[in-house]
Amino acid sequence: MEIAQNIELTFDALVVVSGDGLIHEVMNGLAKHATPKKAFSIPIAPIPAGSGNGLSLNILGLHDGLDPCAAALNVLKGMSSSFWTLDIMSECFSGQPMKVDLFSFTQGNQKRVSFMSQAVGLSADVDIESEHLRWMGDLRFVLGFLCGVVTRKICKMELSMKVVKQDKSQMVDDLYARRKSAVRGVPLALPMLDITPSDHKLGDEMDSSGDWVKFDKPTLCMFAGKGPYVNRSLMQFPVSHPDDGLIDVSIHEVVSRKSLLDAIVGAELGRSYWFTSNRYFKVSAYRAKPLTDGGVLMVDGEAFPFEEFQIEVLHRLGTLLSPYPYYAPEFKMMDTKGTIRETKQP
Repeated sequence: MEIAQNIELTFDALVVVSGDGLIHEVMNGLAKHATPKKAFSIPIAPIPAGSGNGLSLNILGLHDGLDPCAAALNVLKGMSSSFWTLDIMSECFSGQPMKVDLFSFTQGNQKRVSFMSQAVGLSADVDIESEHLRWMGDLRFVLGFLCGVVTRKICKMELSMKVVKQDKSQMVDDLYARRKSAVRGVPLALPMLDITPSDHKLGDEMDSSGDWVKFDKPTLCMFAGKGPYVNRSLMQFPVSHPDDGLIDVSIHEVVSRKSLLDAIVGAELGRSYWFTSNRYFKVSAYRAKPLTDGGVLMVDGEAFPFEEFQIEVLHRLGTLLSPYPYYAPEFKMMDTKGTIRETKQP
């Protein structure tokens, strides 16, 4: 964090060889820079060397996202190796910085920047309780999930969200429209939002677009974030956009152990998106208050106290080096019946 906080703003890019945890530290170092907005304009390029490597997967896709060589080529040439064989696409996408939304995370008197996800319940337990299995790579998340199925802990919390969208079919259509317009070089109309972090303290009202919705039913987990992939085995936010000014929130209601095991099939293709037990929203802000003692809160893969917190979107504050103007190429989604829809470039 200290290196990023004091970095000279003369570099073309910041190459981070790590998992997502170190990228979290780099982002928060840039937030403390003397000129944070200029610091955030330097593109960040991850080289995957962790367990989940969600950011690298979201930039390069499943084929190249875990390949350090492909990630290095993205840095040097501005495109992944898989794109080199597609001359027409090389002309369309020359590789350039991609603006992305970040999140202001407030908990008590602490304020930090989150770039990828916040998780409570089963999703967080899978991460923290498999820390000692890092030697297994991303397979530790599968084992952690199976352990979570056995315990099936119920997560009780009060969640208040500034909801903007909740129609799943419409969100899929919006995703297709975004990709088609990007291929044609036509910018998609996006909300004009202030990227300056607010001075709100926990408990203050947040002025964000949308309607406030309170969700306080017992759940298995709450997962909020930006970018389709959390790790290679899980496409948690399949309709996420880099810079729509919103954060995707997925709330998984209590289901049987059999249903949880069934959810493993097609999880890497976003199949669980269509489950009726998966309450999916796009929100401009949200606040979470745990109603029980004990538990885990994970922010970008790092553990935080299981206490009340709130999230606001920092619109287009971050910059990534990406070969695409959107997340995850060759994006496929599988519905509950096993039908696959693709967002292939026209």
